[in-house]
Amino acid sequence: MAALLYLRRRAAAAALAGVAPRPQWLATAARRGALGSGDDGGETGERGKSPWLQLPPFAPLDAAAAARAISRGGGEGGDGEQGATAIKWVRRCCPDLPTSLVQKLFRLRKVKKNVVTAEISSADASAEQHRLRRVSAKDQLMPGDILFLPVNLKESSVAEKTKKFDNRNEINFLRGLEIYKDEAIIVVNKPPGMPVQGGVGIKNSIDVLASMFEENSSEAPRLVHRLDRDCSGVLVLGRNQLSTSMLHAIFREKTADALADILLQDGKSERLTVRASSNAASVQDALTEYRVIESCPQGYTWLELFPRTGRKHQLRVHCAEVLGTPIVGDYKYGRQAHQKWMPLPLPRTIDEELLRKRKLPFGLVVGGGSIAEEQPQLHLHCKQMVLPDVSVALHRLQSPDVNPDFSDLEKLNFVAPLPLHMRLSWEILKSVKI
Repeated sequence: MAALLYLRRRAAAAALAGVAPRPQWLATAARRGALGSGDDGGETGERGKSPWLQLPPFAPLDAAAAARAISRGGGEGGDGEQGATAIKWVRRCCPDLPTSLVQKLFRLRKVKKNVVTAEISSADASAEQHRLRRVSAKDQLMPGDILFLPVNLKESSVAEKTKKFDNRNEINFLRGLEIYKDEAIIVVNKPPGMPVQGGVGIKNSIDVLASMFEENSSEAPRLVHRLDRDCSGVLVLGRNQLSTSMLHAIFREKTADALADILLQDGKSERLTVRASSNAASVQDALTEYRVIESCPQGYTWLELFPRTGRKHQLRVHCAEVLGTPIVGDYKYGRQAHQKWMPLPLPRTIDEELLRKRKLPFGLVVGGGSIAEEQPQLHLHCKQMVLPDVSVALHRLQSPDVNPDFSDLEKLNFVAPLPLHMRLSWEILKSVKI
């Protein structure tokens, strides 16, 4: 991450759960004498009376184990986990169903699990009786468990279908943000001002617009990590549930490894750490490495930040509260410093193209926001991210090999150019030095 710090004094010295292969669409199941309706907490009944959609038997793969192997550059990442929740399995098997619909099915008790019981026939011979029992969202599944959804699911899905986009200008704009794309992930250069997640008062966010990145797919890309609304730069999305789960596990492993390293350093590391009181109820350790790129006599310092953990607002808090030098444009953690803000004059040699403001789709504006303005934008940009080749990793994880080897996975290096306002600030400070 690249950041520009604002100092009114000279800077101090330096200063990814179980996953499963995506199945074909759900099969309609109407077992003989098994799938009727009952009121005893389970469901039995007459032949063909109540058809259901049958999911594939639960057969987990362990993304967490694979992520650990990938993070350590080794093999043996395929040991399966023993259980996962019912709602996770439904979402993995049916990625094209809206999350709201899946949650609604569980709330209405419309998701069932097949229970096989032994029954004594009149001839004293054992017979299998298939019964359907209600299952809650958080119920744990074991290998071989089969879930059933209502047969009218497709009709319900159409009613709650995600918003369709047909504005070609908006679609082209979003796809123009793409840095990299393969069958597992999409990497984009998120513009400043565009929210990643929806919320109150937010109409257009990356998670809502994600389907625009796909041409002919019923499955919208999913967020792997987040960037603040006013932050820009590398943003990774998984193109399916499988790749997203793998990347989530990889990110978790990176955080776990970083926190273990804090203990190994025993307080002697030159990294920044923020530690709350030991009595705090929800303490979360955060670790950031950083490198000074350049300091300027006007009280600004360009930093390169390496977040080793992924806490909310981690970099902004570390800069403002540990270094005492908030990031330019951070009015949440650097409000007091910005009360004395004095914009720098524009040099005559500046490229006029950097000064031109223009409107973009989704209400975005490019241009302005540099240190030459009364109210600069946030100067925080995710410039680079290095990830293992998840597409290859997933192919190996789904292969017949019980212990796939991840030791030779290629590293993918993604780089996003600076946004216009940060480029302008860079040019201003460079010209002042001269």
